Amino acid sequence: MAGRDLRALFSTNDRGLEAGEAFTNRQMQWELVAAALSEHLRHTADAAFDVEDLEAPRDNVLAFHGVGGIGKTTLSRKLEAALASADRPAQWGEPTWAGERILPVRIDLSRSAGTDFEQLVLTIRAALSTLGRPLPAFDVALRRYWEHQHPGESLEEYLRRGGLVGRFGKAMPQQMQSAMADVAQALLLPGSIGTAVGQVTGSLIRALRERRQTARALARCARLADLLEAEPDLEALSFYPHLLAWELAQLPADKRVTPVILLDTFEDVGDRTHRDLERLIQRAVWLMPNAFFIVTGRSRLQWADPALQGQLDYTGPIAWPSLAAPASAIPAARAAGATRGRGRQVLVGDFSPEDCDDYLARRLSRDGQPLISSETRQVIISRSHGLPLYLDLSVLRFLEIRRTREPVPSDFDHDFGALIARTLSDLTPDERHVLRSVSLLDAFDLTLATAAAGLPHEAPAQRLIERPFVRENVFGLWPYHLHGLIRSTIRSADDATDDRWTDGDWQRAAERALAALGTQWTGAGTTGPGRMLLVGCLRQGLTLARDFSLELDWLSDAAWAYISDSVWEPIAPPARPGSDGLESAADALVELLAALARRQHEHRSVTASRLAAVTGSGLLPADLHEMGVYYLAKAHRDLGNSAASRQGMQVVADGDGRLAPAARRGLAHLTRLAGDFPTAHDTARTLGWAGRQHRVEGDILWPHGDMDRAAAAYAAARDQAEQHGVAGERATSQAQRALVLAFTDPDTADDELHLAEQLLTGLDLRATSLTVQIAALVRDAGTLRGLEAARDLRAETRNAGITAAEAVLELALAFHHSVLGERDKVRAVIDRLHELAGTGDYAYYADIAHYMGGFPLPGPSTAQWLDGADAVRARWHRLVQTRRARLGVGG
Repeated sequence: MAGRDLRALFSTNDRGLEAGEAFTNRQMQWELVAAALSEHLRHTADAAFDVEDLEAPRDNVLAFHGVGGIGKTTLSRKLEAALASADRPAQWGEPTWAGERILPVRIDLSRSAGTDFEQLVLTIRAALSTLGRPLPAFDVALRRYWEHQHPGESLEEYLRRGGLVGRFGKAMPQQMQSAMADVAQALLLPGSIGTAVGQVTGSLIRALRERRQTARALARCARLADLLEAEPDLEALSFYPHLLAWELAQLPADKRVTPVILLDTFEDVGDRTHRDLERLIQRAVWLMPNAFFIVTGRSRLQWADPALQGQLDYTGPIAWPSLAAPASAIPAARAAGATRGRGRQVLVGDFSPEDCDDYLARRLSRDGQPLISSETRQVIISRSHGLPLYLDLSVLRFLEIRRTREPVPSDFDHDFGALIARTLSDLTPDERHVLRSVSLLDAFDLTLATAAAGLPHEAPAQRLIERPFVRENVFGLWPYHLHGLIRSTIRSADDATDDRWTDGDWQRAAERALAALGTQWTGAGTTGPGRMLLVGCLRQGLTLARDFSLELDWLSDAAWAYISDSVWEPIAPPARPGSDGLESAADALVELLAALARRQHEHRSVTASRLAAVTGSGLLPADLHEMGVYYLAKAHRDLGNSAASRQGMQVVADGDGRLAPAARRGLAHLTRLAGDFPTAHDTARTLGWAGRQHRVEGDILWPHGDMDRAAAAYAAARDQAEQHGVAGERATSQAQRALVLAFTDPDTADDELHLAEQLLTGLDLRATSLTVQIAALVRDAGTLRGLEAARDLRAETRNAGITAAEAVLELALAFHHSVLGERDKVRAVIDRLHELAGTGDYAYYADIAHYMGGFPLPGPSTAQWLDGADAVRARWHRLVQTRRARLGVGG
């Protein structure tokens, strides 16, 4: 039957409150148990199975591990009930071992339970007393042990004090006494000594050694005499489970039973140095191959690790093939039937949001309705990261608040210090130090964790990553990260532990972590992961520098490396809670890089506003301030604010810093947009690679209709960018090449567009993406069946705030309508181009539309062409006529 949550019931005077110990899902874990146990039953039923074979590998263990509070103990209890067929969740279904008798025995190994090895053995024997018959080989040995270790102490009274009589009844002492009497009778000993253990065991040993007929029943147990002759101490007791296994194997078929022994809280058995109790328990598991063991604890069982040889009796993957497979190699599909020996180390994962909601809704209720509101449940769920312990603590907090008022959702934006104590309880001091240090990092590896902790050796970090609250992503740049809730709690909750960190400790740890990230980035050289490592180090480093107001140090050089490729991956960390604007150089750098990356997804006016705030703060060092000024000037140019753009570009050019060549290129663009092509052309010839000379030349040539020379210039720019490893520039130059060739040769443009799309893969370049889409329209000019794509593209360019893209799109439409001879529609395009040229820039685009449509200019042109307006008009008119001829358009 369902349990009652006594803590909840005794936290309120509300007698109408229904507080149940909700159990949620865990169906996959049940399926794994069912599959593994079914395989175990098939194995032990095989005629070749021999319980006395001490060399065969063991597959009689299934281990569940996970962070503290994930619900392992609840799972262990529910498995015990389900195996006893007493309280199986409906969704788990019926097991597949119909007709088999399963005897679940759950043993709590927690320190609070005080279970030692002697009590573990007695618990298993007491559970087997439900068979209703003595187990003479084991019972004689155990009786001898008890008399030596507990002289004068009643076993029945001991079992009663330990609660075993309440769990399993009083039959065990009587069965042991019966076994002694039966053996004495078989050996023809006088009735008066039937209970004298020494006499009985001595006679039995002699009878076994002499192979007497009177001891034939026990003589089949080959190792019984050796165990009875051994000193009856704890070491000998640890071998007695072999006798239990042998006795179980002697049961008649209709009495056959398979014990399923659930060992919970296994982390309290010991640690990596002190494995005495673990050695005894492991020995018992090995010596009972016909029993099935389900272990639940915080860490994976290490028995398959050959390095433990000498600390434990049976080690290595040959001895424990089922424990050698890593948790990540255990797909859920194995639940339906697995290869024997694989998939027995199972990570107990977090609840899904749906499971969390189900848990909270059922924990507290009144008249069948959830007591915790849906809104409050959602806040708790979002904070919990799926950890059941957090849900449980939130329920108790709900009841605590409810004593004085009705809880509201904001009450549960809360961290629980109890989670820290739970997490740190079984860690060494060095492991705790590493844990706090890596809580500052989104992800880490051994080297980074060790450096962040400031330790001279990796061992504590190596031990820490084996803990279940450290998750692994083998495909990540850094493979390890902390469980989300554990990390946030360690960072933000009140820490009442004895070795809690001061603010100064956290500050120094942040400095170490930032320095370690810088070492990884600068130390990678040209052979490292390159861009991926740069972005990863920047993301983590910016967060540390911002949150702890650290000096920028290597972040300045990393920021320059970030912008150099024009790739623009998302880089900024989440906003800092309670942040009140820009307060430090790190704040300003985070906002600068965030604005540059986000400009691919925001209107340029938003970008300009953000960059103006950064440059106006005065927080950045001179070179990074120059970066902000330059990109602010670029945003102004995209918006058509040429005067503001020119002013910013001139400041950067005059400063002669890293971006001076780019600023001079920007000034050349502004001169071109104003229609002064000769000056722009002269400037372009001085730019070189740093100023992207070839691309600027292409930008000047194609408005003249000189598409072949423009295409050649863009190809040169693309190839040069490839030589220098600048991915963004390479993609941009190729997109421009595809655009100009789309006017002249649609077939060639197909290939060029395909290449441009390939080069854009993985890049976040909005303007370049728009260029590629416009080029596709130009390629299809004269054959477009509708202009829906063009209308969508117009809306996208306006939403982006990129005037140049909007102007080129209108030219593409003018080309299309001119090819089809749709003169009225060409005039409509010209009107829109005049609107775009309201500031004086982009005026020559309207001239080009006149040339394509065969219209005279309404007045003198403001453009100063390189070779005169007549030559430009002729080229654009020829492009239209060529396309018309290709399509067979008359008129």
